[in-house]
Amino acid sequence: MTKTYDKIEELKNKEIKKNNWEVAIGLNKVDGLTPSPYLKELINESINGKSSYKEIEEKLSKYYKNSDLKNIEIKKNRECDIVSTRIAELLEDGSFTFSPIYLKSIHKYLFDGVFEGDIKDYAGIFRDYNISKKEDILNGKTVIYGNHKDLLEYLRYDFGEEENINYTKLSPEKQVERISKFTSAIWQVHPFVEGNTRTTAVFIEKYLRTKGYEVNNDLFKENSLFFRNALVISNFSDITLGISPDFKYLRSFFSKLLLNKTQELIDLKEFKEKINFKENNNSWTKKLANDKSNDFER
Repeated sequence: MTKTYDKIEELKNKEIKKNNWEVAIGLNKVDGLTPSPYLKELINESINGKSSYKEIEEKLSKYYKNSDLKNIEIKKNRECDIVSTRIAELLEDGSFTFSPIYLKSIHKYLFDGVFEGDIKDYAGIFRDYNISKKEDILNGKTVIYGNHKDLLEYLRYDFGEEENINYTKLSPEKQVERISKFTSAIWQVHPFVEGNTRTTAVFIEKYLRTKGYEVNNDLFKENSLFFRNALVISNFSDITLGISPDFKYLRSFFSKLLLNKTQELIDLKEFKEKINFKENNNSWTKKLANDKSNDFER
């Protein structure tokens, strides 16, 4: 039998490679991670076709073997360097499967051998305990994430709902609305112990490319923290503060990502001022304070 399929080789296009590397590094900024000077050297080798992604990871492995990984900054550099290399490779890789299994596959590829301590065996594994995280944008409050017992069921529902959407019948604005809702939903499940935002971003970017969108990668490389905060706000509610989930920031992100790269993102200061004002003028909080004061006087 003769060969009928062509092997997909690593890209030679310098501009695309440069772009993918910048997106990869930008996404790691979500967790406060920055690359080492050594990775910057290796990126030039990659862009100029002198080293493959596999060779770069091998060089990084040797480099960090002789490094002081007890040093917090070096540890952070190592995570950023390795995960950035793998993100850049995945963004270049044309393969894709629309499935929660592929979401797990991305997570395993990105973080295998990167996680340490109590979570070292959780790369590509759904968490088996519930989690919370204090968010700066929420003044220390947390989003309520999916219960660990039902993670796969949540994802199957979200993927099933998305699979039934015919994007060709939606206006551009409705497409943005729909992709915002889907991204927010799978992120809220937060199926992994760490690395959910980076995994979701890589999955969504690859998903959008399979649909034929020309993705404005400048946004991910320059506004990854905005992306995460927009996801947080789209999943946060607090009845005592009169705040319900708000998708306008996430829609702003995807509108700029897919439709109009020149438009401005909605300023997050608006939400920050809103939550600060409501906390300072929260009638429930004042009532509790008064009740405690009256109890003390009694």
